[in-house]
Amino acid sequence: MAVRRAEAVKVDIITIFPEYFGPLRVSLLGKAAERGLIEVAVHDLRTWAHDVHRSVDDTPFGGGPGMVMSPVAWGEALDAVMGSGSHGTRLVVPTPAGIPFRQETAATYSRMAHLVFACGRYEGIDARFADDARTRVSVDEVSVGDYVLSGGEPAVLVMIDAIGRLLPGVLGNAASAPDDSFGGGAGPMASLLEGPVFTRPRVWRGREVPAVLLSGDHAAIARWRRDEALRRTAALRPDLVTALPSGTLDRRDRQVLTEAGFPVPGEDMAH
Repeated sequence: MAVRRAEAVKVDIITIFPEYFGPLRVSLLGKAAERGLIEVAVHDLRTWAHDVHRSVDDTPFGGGPGMVMSPVAWGEALDAVMGSGSHGTRLVVPTPAGIPFRQETAATYSRMAHLVFACGRYEGIDARFADDARTRVSVDEVSVGDYVLSGGEPAVLVMIDAIGRLLPGVLGNAASAPDDSFGGGAGPMASLLEGPVFTRPRVWRGREVPAVLLSGDHAAIARWRRDEALRRTAALRPDLVTALPSGTLDRRDRQVLTEAGFPVPGEDMAH
């Protein structure tokens, strides 16, 4: 795995709809680009189309509905974007047939020196493009969910947002990321959904902020947040609780899950 360099992580996006990526100029990512933390370049695939119509697709061999994107334009585009060197580059191809994109994937990508995203359309990109690219760079075919989008652009926006917020200096408070749902590392939110959050006013429409959050007892607050994360995860994503690594549940965790009506994992997970 390539380690991210001291300079900005470089992101290249190849697409037939460059205007789709206007949102990258706003909010946290826009500010990160202004501060030199991330460098994003968007390339129009049709730049490497050679016919009068600037075509980048054709009918599929073997028949079938839809069109397939040609490897010719894609190969030339990747050659141009990578230039003479490929060290530290990873090509990411969004596809419903890919491996799931998860928080740990975003964390891995945030440490890369150079990411190239290939936004496919229609029935996808000719398989030879990825096969050829693998002879030069690492290639990941990645899915953002078990559904089909009209193209890779929205998936790439999702991935870049998830990656960008993990770069040092992007978030106003660096402690926010570990406390998110699916928080990385061995923190209290690792593999769990984040629990409910509250702010002023203390009472709103008859609903009060939980008293523990006003107590100033940091240990009690941390325990409450862990409890609420366990309850929410058990209710909404029981698969995440079932998949918790051995030894990550203490006695209190197991009590909370039992009270929530969740079948607590085996005794070997207690400590």
